Amino acid sequence: MADRSPDTLDQNSEPREPREPSEKKASPPKGAAEKQPEPGAADRAAAPEPAAAAGLSGAKSPASGPSKVSPTSAVPDKAAGTVDRPRTAAGGAAEAPGTPKREDREAARKPSAATQSSKPSGNTGSPKPSGEAESSKPSGKPESPDSTQELITPTVTLRIIPPAAPTPAAKPTPAAKPTAPAKPAAPAAPSPKAPPSPAPAPSPAPAPKTPDRPAGPDVDTSEFVALKPADAPRVQSAEQDVRPPLDLLAQLTNTPAPPPSPARTLVRRLKIWTPLVVLLGLVFLSVQMFRPLPDPALDLGETPPTFTVGGDSLTIPWPEQGQAAVTVVGSGSVGTSGEQKPVPTASIAKIMTAYVILREHPLKKDEKGPLIEVDAQTVEDGKSEDESRIEGLEEGQTFSQQDMLKMLMIPSGNNIGRLLARWDTGSQDETAFVTKMNDAAKALGMKNTTYTDPSGLDKETVSTAVDQLKLAEAVMEFDAFRAIVALPNADIPGHGRIYNNNDRLIMAGLSVRGIKTGSNTPAGGTLSWAAYKTVDGEDRLILGTMMDQHAPAPDPNGANSLVLVQDNSKKVIEAVRTALTSAVAISEGQVVGYVDNGLGGRTAVVATEDLTAVGVPGQKLKLSFSDGGTISLTAKAGTVVSELTVGTGPGARKIPVALKADLPEPSFGAKLTRL
Repeated sequence: MADRSPDTLDQNSEPREPREPSEKKASPPKGAAEKQPEPGAADRAAAPEPAAAAGLSGAKSPASGPSKVSPTSAVPDKAAGTVDRPRTAAGGAAEAPGTPKREDREAARKPSAATQSSKPSGNTGSPKPSGEAESSKPSGKPESPDSTQELITPTVTLRIIPPAAPTPAAKPTPAAKPTAPAKPAAPAAPSPKAPPSPAPAPSPAPAPKTPDRPAGPDVDTSEFVALKPADAPRVQSAEQDVRPPLDLLAQLTNTPAPPPSPARTLVRRLKIWTPLVVLLGLVFLSVQMFRPLPDPALDLGETPPTFTVGGDSLTIPWPEQGQAAVTVVGSGSVGTSGEQKPVPTASIAKIMTAYVILREHPLKKDEKGPLIEVDAQTVEDGKSEDESRIEGLEEGQTFSQQDMLKMLMIPSGNNIGRLLARWDTGSQDETAFVTKMNDAAKALGMKNTTYTDPSGLDKETVSTAVDQLKLAEAVMEFDAFRAIVALPNADIPGHGRIYNNNDRLIMAGLSVRGIKTGSNTPAGGTLSWAAYKTVDGEDRLILGTMMDQHAPAPDPNGANSLVLVQDNSKKVIEAVRTALTSAVAISEGQVVGYVDNGLGGRTAVVATEDLTAVGVPGQKLKLSFSDGGTISLTAKAGTVVSELTVGTGPGARKIPVALKADLPEPSFGAKLTRL
């Protein structure tokens, strides 16, 4: 609110005497409001009443002496530089420390007699309209210095006007221009006896107005300055922004956050996390219920993984030197002897040559196959004296694939082996075919075998007895091959009769049906053989290999070593054939395992018939479930779910197995708790 300066007063206003620069506002003494008015003071109190009322509204008479401060003043006067002091309960102002004493202040304010006599006495009239100067009306009774002093002394009873009801704060607007003070009403005739009647309280204005302040340095007024509007926006610091969501929500809704407590914190956390946990639980439940179930699997359970043929263990008459191995096809290994290290193979390498030819050019049992022409290299190789060969061949002759295989396996023609290698690859040498031989060996698991030529004449072609058994088992699956190697001799059209180098064993009455002999100086005598025995009405195939058998010198080209290996092999064949027998490994109805549904459920599986194993006493045979189709998630009791196999290989014995009880569907709990 702007103050009016003396320059803005009406021109006809009476000038005032300047105050001392250090003059302070007069403060009534403590307890002044409690003093009773002196006799005759009513007249004096009645005269300032209009002026007091005018002072409350911001206007006073120029001749009324020092002004009295409105009780509603509470802030410093910015223009005048004066400071309001706190009021006492009785209406007086409390003196601040260091303030001059009251007597000193009063003495400084007393004007001279000449000044007092020159001023008119009496109450001022109402202000004139704008542009007119105020006029003083004499009361007809001159004021004395004592009366002036009494007026200065705050002995009158002050009327406290309650402030108007606060209105909603609005946007700050520029201060309005000060208006002329309203002219006070004419005072009523003073009554010497009647007490002063209080002036009616002014009605509250519809909006707060800034009263005009009279000019003059002696005017001591104050204005209310709002330190902070009620609706001023709050300024939040960076630290206040990092608060819990509920506190921020409380601020936005003007609702203060409740004081923190463990219980309230727990409730708040539950409100925040419970929906999230419930949502995650529903997602987890949906995933667990609708994700694919694992496929049931068969497990042997308490059934031993092997079956041992009963009886006294077989003692095999192994040779004193070299290495050997024997297996019963479909049952497994019977045993081995010697160190299984790579040694020269000699002519048993031709078994791999025949295997590759039949794999890439298969024949049925009695099928002749395509014609193969003899080239000049084959004729020339037939003239060699230091190796086994087919002599008398002519360039341009043709022989069937079957006849070529007979000349390869029965008399062991090295030159025929090289011819077949070139025919298969269409090249002028055997290098590409040898690569095929090594690839086939790797595929069969022959880890200790290396081929360098298709005939086995090269001493760098090496293998072991165990590796050769793997090859023998694979090649004997060809019907055409089994029929050829079982012949003691054969007639070849266009050439004549050929004789088997293994006729000593083939004709020994041991049911030997092949396979191939081999001999030379580096390898000594080598032999892969096949013998049969009928067990429980079924022919069982026995395979064996013996290598690195060396006869005493002289031994030209390993001829004597060939006889030695045949004799040693015959002993082994006789022992194994004699001991080979059958035994019941699993009885009908016996629990052989369980179906595991992958969720903790297990259903017993039983054998539907007796499972008979074939082997020699003391031989251990492997028990396993065959790899069948996928087992259904639910099935009735008696449903066949797989086959139980005893032994290894294509000739292994098998029986069906079935559920002992119903295979139920996995429960809700099992689906929910699965990992």
